[in-house]
Amino acid sequence: EVQLVESGGGLVQAGGSLRLSCAASGFTFDDYAIGWFRQGPGKEREGVSCFSVRDGSTYYANSVKGRFTISSDNAKNTVYLQMNSLKPEDTAVYYCAALQDSQCMGVMFWGQGTPVTVSS
Repeated sequence: EVQLVESGGGLVQAGGSLRLSCAASGFTFDDYAIGWFRQGPGKEREGVSCFSVRDGSTYYANSVKGRFTISSDNAKNTVYLQMNSLKPEDTAVYYCAALQDSQCMGVMFWGQGTPVTVSS
């Protein structure tokens, strides 16, 4: 059974940092690409950052380039999202996902989400 369990969300002031973690089970990062999505209040869910261990390709949304970094610990089957210089518009529920490709397309499995609130 595939499971994705996110942690690390919370309340932070603008300009601050958070690191999200996603512990994956039931598959390895050789099987699927892995990534992070978010859904802000009144907004559609969007891809934030995704990558593929198989080919090393990585995607970042323009809105987070230079501020967010995706990484993984393959031994722990865990993927991280380091978020720096946070802005109020980054407020959202952040979801981990297992995907068909590294461009944040073709979601196969979702985590339950972890909320991030950035105060101004």
